Amino acid sequence: MKLLIVTSVSEFQKEILNIFKMARIEAFSRSEIDGCKNPNKVIATLSWFPGEKGGNESLMFFSFTEKEKIDRLFELVSEFNEKLETNNPIRAAVVNIENFI
Repeated sequence: MKLLIVTSVSEFQKEILNIFKMARIEAFSRSEIDGCKNPNKVIATLSWFPGEKGGNESLMFFSFTEKEKIDRLFELVSEFNEKLETNNPIRAAVVNIENFI
């Protein structure tokens, strides 16, 4: 069992859901997050009344799943990112789980 974490801009939600389906990862969670690339912009928006939003609307998906499904997901994400015309690729990471209940 491994922990899969996938992040992207919110515009790719439909594509990510399709990738999860094709990889046969049916149980996962999703959370809305702010994606940030420039730390100076984030620091500038930490005032009481910021004039602009601190980051980009992004999503984080995570799932406890098997290695074989993760391998397929990584293939699909790589294919998606190769065709991407923006500078916002889907990112994925895997964390080993020592114990779980």
